[in-house]
Amino acid sequence: MHIHKNTKLTPIQRRKICNDYYKRNIRKCELIKKYLVSRPTIDEILKRGKIKDYSVHKSINKRFICLEYGLKRLSKIESKIQEKLKKKAKRYNEKYPGEMLHVDTKRLPLILGESSKDPREYLFVGIDDYSRELYVKITQDKTQNSSKEFLEQVLKECPYTIEQVYSDNGTEYKGNEEKHEFMLLCKKNNIEQRFTKVKHPWTNGKAERVIRTLIEMWHDKTEFKNRERRKKELIRFVNYYNTVKPHKGIDNLTPMEKLINYFYPEEM
Repeated sequence: MHIHKNTKLTPIQRRKICNDYYKRNIRKCELIKKYLVSRPTIDEILKRGKIKDYSVHKSINKRFICLEYGLKRLSKIESKIQEKLKKKAKRYNEKYPGEMLHVDTKRLPLILGESSKDPREYLFVGIDDYSRELYVKITQDKTQNSSKEFLEQVLKECPYTIEQVYSDNGTEYKGNEEKHEFMLLCKKNNIEQRFTKVKHPWTNGKAERVIRTLIEMWHDKTEFKNRERRKKELIRFVNYYNTVKPHKGIDNLTPMEKLINYFYPEEM
């Protein structure tokens, strides 16, 4: 007979419990101590012992059964998701500079010496899908006005035309189309807006990844004396990111090299 690995009492022990109680008049409290089981377990064994049933029954704990089923179901779903991700895991890049600009926002950590009561600053990032060229701006908040100022800065600095902006559904990027500052600026410059699926911000992977890189390689490795110094160090890091740091996603080129190869192929 197959017995569940977590079963504490075998059929032989169950028979002994019934014999101890019904024939030897051993009290239940003593049986609990002797066999190291709970009072409900003793009661259930004695109840079944009256009809000579000493077998091990499948758990009737509905919560356990549901959990067991749920875990098995979850395992199957995870396997299917992993297979789909493997099929979709091929790296992609847009075909030319400006075809898509990924943007995102990050609340910056406090500087050493600052208090949790101090107002926080926010980092806006934009990364060109084709070249990985990076644009950044530190602002006092993450409102639509701040996102508008960031995009204005990008449009001034960017040497190519931006056709699409891809972002999450944050209020700094999305709202009333007739009043929202960022959306109006996009419309004014013929920039199509595209958004991640609701509650799926991680699908904006390139922007989220560059934010993680910025925090790890710039913010966490630099001790800033003040916020103004932090802004200056950010400019230096972005220059390094765009002109010195090679990127695996673009054949170990720098963003600058990728752009030069595109605009001046005959010189390479």
